Amino acid sequence: MARMHTRRKGQAGSTRPSTMQPPQWLDKDAQWIEKKIIELAKAGNTPSMIGMILRDQYGVPLARVVTGKRILSTLRENDLERRVPEDLRNMIAKATAIRKHLEEHKKDLVSKRGLQLVESKIHRLSGYYRQQRVLPADWKYTPESAAVLLR
Repeated sequence: MARMHTRRKGQAGSTRPSTMQPPQWLDKDAQWIEKKIIELAKAGNTPSMIGMILRDQYGVPLARVVTGKRILSTLRENDLERRVPEDLRNMIAKATAIRKHLEEHKKDLVSKRGLQLVESKIHRLSGYYRQQRVLPADWKYTPESAAVLLR
């Protein structure tokens, strides 16, 4: 798939196996994995970080294969979901970092263009989340409110 603001294609990556059966060598059951997901979320980890921790430290290849639901679904069931989705929050953090850089380096036109592209993606993504009713209908991105969201 092509990138949003360039004519280049994305970098190729490995594909996940299409099996929906847990591996035979996995010794963890679904209840253990759900408890570990809840524990890691209460420690302040994001869903993607929880997946990486389960993979790297506990040898769970995909939580969805074992539990039958995604990590975010498990967090929603236990009221541990964050107000702002993770991908939107990361884009807001990136825009905040670029704004901080531009305060010091006012003539950096390349960064100014980068900020425009990032904020364009934020507006597009926030529109999608408003449409899906993940965010309130009156939610709007402003640089001033972005700093509050990141805390």
